[in-house]
Amino acid sequence: MKSQWSRSIVGFLVFAFIFIGNHIWAEAATRNITVIRGDLYRFQNNFHTSVFLVTPQGVIATDPINAAAARWLKKELKVRFNQTVKYLIYSHDHGDHISGGEVFADTAVIVAHQYTKKAIIQEKRSTAIPQVTYSEQMTIELGGEQVHLIYVGKSHSNNMTAVYFPGQGTMFTVDFISVNRLPYKNLGDSYFPDWIDAIKKVEGFDFDILVPGHGAIGRKVDVTRHRQYIETLYREVLRQVREGKSLSQIQRDTKMKGYEKWGQYKEWLPLNIEGIYQRIVLQRRGN
Repeated sequence: MKSQWSRSIVGFLVFAFIFIGNHIWAEAATRNITVIRGDLYRFQNNFHTSVFLVTPQGVIATDPINAAAARWLKKELKVRFNQTVKYLIYSHDHGDHISGGEVFADTAVIVAHQYTKKAIIQEKRSTAIPQVTYSEQMTIELGGEQVHLIYVGKSHSNNMTAVYFPGQGTMFTVDFISVNRLPYKNLGDSYFPDWIDAIKKVEGFDFDILVPGHGAIGRKVDVTRHRQYIETLYREVLRQVREGKSLSQIQRDTKMKGYEKWGQYKEWLPLNIEGIYQRIVLQRRGN
């Protein structure tokens, strides 16, 4: 009886620890709003970033990130600017960026690429379904401001939108361009060499501020540097695959000199190589 009682107490304490720990973690999310330029702002929720533009007629916002982050932002927009979101733009279909869109659905028109909407429905993403879609480019006008949505083609996902703010000289890109940091791990849900062409498309626009979906704000030159890294790595892996090398041999022999100081170089370079290798092998098999 005593042993059973002890087990019950231990079980309760473990449950309480997990519950309280999760609650504290949720409440302790790091969130902030900072000015990018003029009335364009960056919203950070832990390691994820979105942007929003405040106009006299309302707010044009991008990725809600998740429901808790969206509720916090919605409240802040009312308190700081006395404004509501009139347009909400999804960058692509991945849930870690676009969950929680329903928080803004009472005031906002939700916009995304047509393939993004398709993926959201097929994958049953936890967010509001876009009401307006586009195919190549779309312009949103509100309160004297213009925001351009650009389909960059296949890259990290097949439905990526870059969001261009010409009045603020700023480009918002998510997951397929970062600043002085390697792409994420083994490049899940990605396409090669299409990714390189997607970055080149962004390079064709006139802007000087780059805001990625993760990490530090950069400049247009960082777009070119990121493209050069991916382009060089793809070329090196492809060359060695054609030489008949195995994945482990390619990981051993590929050093990517000049990028050693980039974030996650040691941890993610072998995974980057693995991701590209797998996609090259699939292409060679005709898949």
